[in-house]
Amino acid sequence: MGTPDFAVPTLELLIENGYEITAVYTQPDKEAGRGRHVAASPVKQVAVSRGIRVMQPDSLRGEGVVEELASLAPELVVVAAYGQILPRAVLSLPRFGCVNIHPSLLPKYRGSSPIASAIMHGDDATGVTVMLLDAGMDTGPLLKQAKVPISAEDTTGSLTTKLAQIGARLLLETLPQWLEGRITPQPQDESRASYTKQIAKEDGEMDWQLSAVELWRRVRAFDPWPGCYTRWKDKLLKIIQAVPVDGEKKGEIGEVIALPQSSPAPVGVITGDGILGLLRVQLEGKKEMSAVEFLLGQRDFVGSSLA
Repeated sequence: MGTPDFAVPTLELLIENGYEITAVYTQPDKEAGRGRHVAASPVKQVAVSRGIRVMQPDSLRGEGVVEELASLAPELVVVAAYGQILPRAVLSLPRFGCVNIHPSLLPKYRGSSPIASAIMHGDDATGVTVMLLDAGMDTGPLLKQAKVPISAEDTTGSLTTKLAQIGARLLLETLPQWLEGRITPQPQDESRASYTKQIAKEDGEMDWQLSAVELWRRVRAFDPWPGCYTRWKDKLLKIIQAVPVDGEKKGEIGEVIALPQSSPAPVGVITGDGILGLLRVQLEGKKEMSAVEFLLGQRDFVGSSLA
C-alpha cells in the first residue's frame, strides 16, 4: 500500500527480492499538471508495468473493501506513504501484521510532514523507522530504525529521495527477521513523542519578521511543495534558493539590499534577525533564474520592499 515516489523503491525491492505481491493498493487517479490530465500514482505506474493487480478504493472503510482485501489472503501488508488510515478490520487481517515505513526516528515527528519538520527545526539528522501499525497515528511498536544525517543543502525533495532508498533497504533487512520471529517489537516512548501538521499552500508565504535562519530552513523545507514566496510589484515572487548571510542590518524589515561581492548572494532581504541572501528566484509569469540574472532585468529590485 503506497502512493507517491517515496513508496516506489520499496515496491521495486520487494519484487526484485522474490516477495509475492498479490496486489498493490494506491490512491485513486487524480488530475495533475497544467492541463489537469488524470494521472496515475507513481506506485500504480510501477505495478502496472510489472503486471501486478492494482486496487484504488476511495476509502478502506468502504462497503466490500475489507472483504475484497481479505479474499487476497495477505500474510503481510507493507505500507509506505499510502495516504489513508488503515482501520482495525484491515490491521487484523494479515498474519504478520501491517508493517509501515515512516521517514523519521519515531516517536519524533509522527504525522504527515516529518521530513519538512526535521528541516524546519534545524535537526542535524533524521531517519527511517520500520514499525507495526496500530489504530493510532504512527504509534505502533518499532521493529528497526536507521539514522540519516541532514546536510545544509538538503531540501524536503532531496531528503525524501534519500529516505525512500534507505527505508526500502531497511525494510528488506527487517522482513526476514520479523517473519522468522527474530525481532521483538519495541513500544514507543510516549514521553518523547511529537506530532507534525499537514502543510498548506499558505505556509509558504515568507514572513520577514522571522529570522534569516528560520526563513532559510523554510525555503528548504517547502521545496518542492508548496514552495516559498513573497510579493513584489503586486506579483508573486518565488524564493527558490536562499542562504543566511553575515552583514550589517541597515534598513527596514523586508527591504532588499545589495550585498558585497564576497557574499554568496548578490542581494539580501532584511529579516527580523539577520539577512537572507537570495540565490534563485522566479517572478510570476517568468522562468526560474539566478538572482544575478534577475537583477540584470530588474535593476530597481534593490532598495524595494517585499510584502
